[in-house]
Amino acid sequence: MPRSIRLPQLPWHGPRWVDFGLPDGWVVETCNIAGHDRPPMSDAQIEAAINSPIGSPRLRDVARGKSEVVVLFDDMTRPTRVARIVPFILDELASAGIGDSSVRFIVAASCHGALTRIDFAKKLGEAVLARFPVYNHNPYENCTFVGTTSYGTRVLINSEVMDCDLKIAIGSTYPHLLVTYGGGGKMLLPGVAHIDAIHANHLLGTKGQGSRVKGQGAHIHANHLLGAEFSAKSTSQTNPARVEIDEAARMVGLDFLVDNLVNCTGDSVAMYAGALEPAHTACVEEASAHYLAPKARDKDIVIANAFAKASESVIGLNTAVSLKDAGGDLVLIANAPEGQVVHYLIGSFGRGLGNRLGMRFPVPPKVRRLIVYSEYPDLAGTGPFDDPSRVVMLDNWDRVIEVLRESYGDNAAVAVYPSADIHYLG
Repeated sequence: MPRSIRLPQLPWHGPRWVDFGLPDGWVVETCNIAGHDRPPMSDAQIEAAINSPIGSPRLRDVARGKSEVVVLFDDMTRPTRVARIVPFILDELASAGIGDSSVRFIVAASCHGALTRIDFAKKLGEAVLARFPVYNHNPYENCTFVGTTSYGTRVLINSEVMDCDLKIAIGSTYPHLLVTYGGGGKMLLPGVAHIDAIHANHLLGTKGQGSRVKGQGAHIHANHLLGAEFSAKSTSQTNPARVEIDEAARMVGLDFLVDNLVNCTGDSVAMYAGALEPAHTACVEEASAHYLAPKARDKDIVIANAFAKASESVIGLNTAVSLKDAGGDLVLIANAPEGQVVHYLIGSFGRGLGNRLGMRFPVPPKVRRLIVYSEYPDLAGTGPFDDPSRVVMLDNWDRVIEVLRESYGDNAAVAVYPSADIHYLG
């Protein structure tokens, strides 16, 4: 196996590049996002972005006279290096005369599993944990009603968040299966919302992205993500779930947003800070070019690497569009030592137990076999798929190649997507 592809792995466990061997005779097309190799922002660039906000005074001016501060941050399913950003936020708060005792951090984990102290340290740094309380979000209790959206969803938000008169959020924007783009108001709904509001918003998303609703549950067409025609305008005006998120965010009143774009290794390469809507809109406008990857066609094999969202690797199934119409094999690389994220809305909690949303992920029609490769097997967490007979779980790369060669020998047309979890295809 004299040739190989080099792919980023393990965003929260010592990020590194790993070589994956391939047969020499395979014809390989690598489809990177446009911004895959953009350099990480320097500290000076991060500081400049935070201190030159869009549509807002400087954070120190927004913070003056406030008494209680919450800093929301995204969880381990997102690669945002929050620890690099927080010091500049804290400097602004100190300049406004806000003491440490008035500040707390809350992870906007929605209905994902709770983070541990180890996770908090990776996200925020030990210095933050030594100075400030850091809390998980409980989507089942202690949420305050803030209003009803035009879609009829009763929005309840974490009560600790609502008790603060200065609300700051740090996250990143990526293409998103249900709401076209994440980031922005998603830090609030679903980030720190009640499970009932999260449920209702996800249902809107399944209807808004061309998914089919079957019975009481939504069956997501996982091979559909975004097309090149999406723009900031269409995102805010045509996707019901995104519209509702923005409505909810206005009800809550987020005071300052820090939204990031990341490269293929999860480093922030662009940052938009300031008022929620103009900052997020500007971020999405750049994201539409930054995350664009060329769409390969007529391939025997697709290799979809999940890095930024390795613990939500099912997102990579969108790459099935690159297989031949007659069908082929999709290899999903999902190296997540923590396993697939615990998700109380769409996760599986037993062989005979579904989930609250009733969601199943169809193996896309053109996929003969879905080969899920992980050095950290998670038989319960990967899925749930609606046709497990076409799913093969392997934890040895040589075995992956052996299985593929049994079908294709040394002659195969292959597409490799190094950032299958954060791209959209054009």
